[in-house]
Amino acid sequence: MSYPSDNVLAVSTILAPHTITTVNVNGIRAASGKGMLPWLAATEADIVCLQETRATDAQLHTALAPALDEGWQIVSAEPAAKGRNGVAVLSRKPADAVRIGHGDDEFADAGRYIEADFGDVTVASLYLPSGEAQTPKQDEKERFMESFAAYLDSVAAQATAAGRDLVVCGDWNIAHTERDLKNWKSNRKSSGFLPNEREWLGNLLAPEAAWVDVVRQLHPDVDGPYSWWSYRGKAFDNDAGWRIDYQITTRGIAARAKEARVERAAAYDQRWSDHAPVTVHYR
Repeated sequence: MSYPSDNVLAVSTILAPHTITTVNVNGIRAASGKGMLPWLAATEADIVCLQETRATDAQLHTALAPALDEGWQIVSAEPAAKGRNGVAVLSRKPADAVRIGHGDDEFADAGRYIEADFGDVTVASLYLPSGEAQTPKQDEKERFMESFAAYLDSVAAQATAAGRDLVVCGDWNIAHTERDLKNWKSNRKSSGFLPNEREWLGNLLAPEAAWVDVVRQLHPDVDGPYSWWSYRGKAFDNDAGWRIDYQITTRGIAARAKEARVERAAAYDQRWSDHAPVTVHYR
């Protein structure tokens, strides 16, 4: 299976992941001081995908030092822009190989995409641009979406041919349907719920396409489960959230997804990010 060749790191230990978590940490240094480290010590996940670390590799290692001392392995894509973006993959054992970026030169050093191989499964951490309607930020988001969709088409075809599976975890910054956003009526002109964004994701997840939203597969007829709530107002208390954190997979491993949950904090003051971890068990 071929991928972009930049920043390849080869290691030898193989791990077939069974439990995968994704979470936007909203700044790893803040999250590690507010409760992420105890959560990480208690999780049953084999692999944890992180987004929006907002840290250099050195800062990331410092913030996660207690977890790394306990044996967690980490690979990361630090952002060129200080204090923005940043993605990483934590795992119980080292990955076989690691690649940064999806082949688009514009975003090569943006810290928005990293993927790691574990046996016959590739696990990726994605932080898709958030955008802002009718601004250059939205233009940037749509350029990313265009090249990323082409990349996903390519790697899905290669995976099928090679008998491999992919799990693309992350903050996709798009609520796909009305069930994925509590206040959808008032957000119809907001980035993250624009018609063209929803169509883009719908095309990716079409019945004849290669990709599956495994949380929605396991929870087909419910609102949510939401994974992000604004810190403002009573959004968290009222569960006025967005479901924008996905595990989108190729069909082979989607069939192995048996349980999915959002690890929503018990109370507002127990949150260590404005996102909650999304965990899927693959058997």
